[in-house]
Amino acid sequence: MKKIIVIGATSTIAEATCRLFAAEGDMFYLVGRNEVSLKEVSEDLKLIGASAIKYKVQDLNTISKHNEIFDKANHFMGGIDLIFIAHGTLPDQTGCEKSVEKTISEFNTNAISVISLLTHASNIFESYSKGMIVDISSVAGDRGRQSNYIYGSAKGAVSLFMQGLRGRLVNKGVRIITIKPGFVDTKMTASFKKNLLWVSPEIVAKGIKSAIDNKRDVVYLPFYWRYIMFLIRLIPEFIFKKLHL
Repeated sequence: MKKIIVIGATSTIAEATCRLFAAEGDMFYLVGRNEVSLKEVSEDLKLIGASAIKYKVQDLNTISKHNEIFDKANHFMGGIDLIFIAHGTLPDQTGCEKSVEKTISEFNTNAISVISLLTHASNIFESYSKGMIVDISSVAGDRGRQSNYIYGSAKGAVSLFMQGLRGRLVNKGVRIITIKPGFVDTKMTASFKKNLLWVSPEIVAKGIKSAIDNKRDVVYLPFYWRYIMFLIRLIPEFIFKKLHL
């Protein structure tokens, strides 16, 4: 039985992933902003088979309270095996371009708050000499596209931070897994036009579960995004900057 903290537990991808672990009888400490949604997710996971669940309502931009998450989760579960970080927003790119305040706010949510949580989590697991941290980054962080560079730069910062963290903890018994989804049909992307590259959150959840079970490092989901992003990174900057991507 795994003892799992899920931060951003009401996100569509997190919820789909939790269902897979609940079916194995795992224990959960869920964190999110919306109490109604957290209660619904908790009840769903109990029906599927979770052994025990508790949730905490918290604004994750309040960094000074991040340590409380881990203290209370540890007290409830009697230990922590896996920390899954899945919160975030999809910024209004145009709005951010016109407002420093909006840009900083979105970067704080998608990068700074995540880096704070990663720092707490890594220090806890380093003291245990074991544990696993999983964070949902994005293919958007692989290159700065003009249509979403606010979101992409935040995800890129998180991916690089995790890469350094992975190297720091490689001999400490701690596994760091970066998840990079492509286009996923979630509540956050409901208004987007869809094409053949879009997949369901259930498909991504299965990929996350597999990455955890197989102790991977960096996983693109679905797998073909690894090759798509490889090709995009090869495009020379003098060409890339002119592409409306």
